[in-house]
Amino acid sequence: MEKREHLASRLGFILLSAGCAIGVGNVWKFPWMVGQYGGGAFVLIYLLCLVVLGVPVMTMEFALGRASQKSPVKMYQKLEPKGSKWHIHGYVSFVGNIILMMFYTSVSAWMLQYFVKTAKGDLAGLNAEQVGEEFGKMLGADQLGTMIIYLAIVVIIGAFVCMLGVNKGLERVSKFMMIALLVLMLVLAVNSVFLDGAKEGLKFYLVPSFKKMKEVGVGKVITGAMNQSFFTLSLGIGSMAIFGSYLNNKRTLMGEAVNVAVLDTFVAFTSGLIIFPACFAYGVDAGSGPSLIFITLPNVFNNMAGGRVWGSLFFVFMSFAALSTVLAVFENIIAMLMDMTKWGRKLCSLIVGIGIFLLSLPCVFGFNIWSSFVPFAEGSGVLDLEDFIVSYLMLPLGSLTMVFFCITRYGWGWRKFMNEANEGTGLKVRPWMRWFVSIIVPIVIVVIFVVGLVTFPFK
Repeated sequence: MEKREHLASRLGFILLSAGCAIGVGNVWKFPWMVGQYGGGAFVLIYLLCLVVLGVPVMTMEFALGRASQKSPVKMYQKLEPKGSKWHIHGYVSFVGNIILMMFYTSVSAWMLQYFVKTAKGDLAGLNAEQVGEEFGKMLGADQLGTMIIYLAIVVIIGAFVCMLGVNKGLERVSKFMMIALLVLMLVLAVNSVFLDGAKEGLKFYLVPSFKKMKEVGVGKVITGAMNQSFFTLSLGIGSMAIFGSYLNNKRTLMGEAVNVAVLDTFVAFTSGLIIFPACFAYGVDAGSGPSLIFITLPNVFNNMAGGRVWGSLFFVFMSFAALSTVLAVFENIIAMLMDMTKWGRKLCSLIVGIGIFLLSLPCVFGFNIWSSFVPFAEGSGVLDLEDFIVSYLMLPLGSLTMVFFCITRYGWGWRKFMNEANEGTGLKVRPWMRWFVSIIVPIVIVVIFVVGLVTFPFK
């Protein structure tokens, strides 16, 4: 039997787990949601939800992985009572990770292409409308070949790094990329904070305004913050469990979950420090929604001294954030395939790379030759369908499954979970937390699930 690989350092584990959580949701969705949902009040509620929901569920994922020393597709089979069916969720997790990569690789390809365009000066001198037209062309049929090439580059990077192994490939590259990402963020944030006129942007972002919250709608802001805090960590499809399986028992798992959540929040928070001062300094609408990153911000860089350099750095940072998730999820899929087939890492990496490339093409086609496919409201496409399946169905229902598996005697059970989570030094899970995890956390997850379905623009 092949010996289980383990991460060489605690820093590698934290950066790798954070890299999986840190992605487009932090540096794209979080800022535009802050802009549309009233600024500082949204941030405050988001942080509260992260502590209440994110840390407990992440601790459970880590515990399931470390106790089983298996990938998500096999961990239930080792831990579940005989004759039970919990292991079905392991296969659902496998499918969920694949669907996630079917659209996330395309978004990562956008980031790479935007970096190249910014560095070459293709967006220089364009106003917001012209940048929007350029973005539309990038996704259109005329540039389909170019987009497929960028998609292939993203997939090749993911497959090749994972092919090198957990230590020599995944851990080493993720360390470099995450440290570079954090340094880039700090440089960009300092530059934005000291722009003329940045003060109003900082006030909007950092000072909670409950008047703005009331204007947007208190319920809308709270549910929006709950959704973002939940989805940013990609909990529920085993994305964190795999790194728990590569971890030793020297540190407690709730302490490690807190560290990952703090780093994930730091990236999201710092992205706001980059974006909002710059928006207010140049009179750009901070509440412009999903177009904030791809259309609004390039216009900001065009008006900024040395904007081409700052814009290039920004999209390098965005690319690293996206690729950190790609690498982590690729590893998850490869590890699950290895557990199911007993094939070697190199063969599984090659199969997953080819498979993900082919399965990602529909998302790319959805913006051009398959644009007539509109699954939901007008303007939706293949990406929206894939995102809906993962974000609105698999993540909340998968998290609920993991919570019940860890707290009920019909699953793994609270005592076994607590013993595993508390192995080592650090922050401990306390017995009194059982009622909180058994009642509050499931209720919050169900609320997120129901509100998500009720408010989703199906038509």
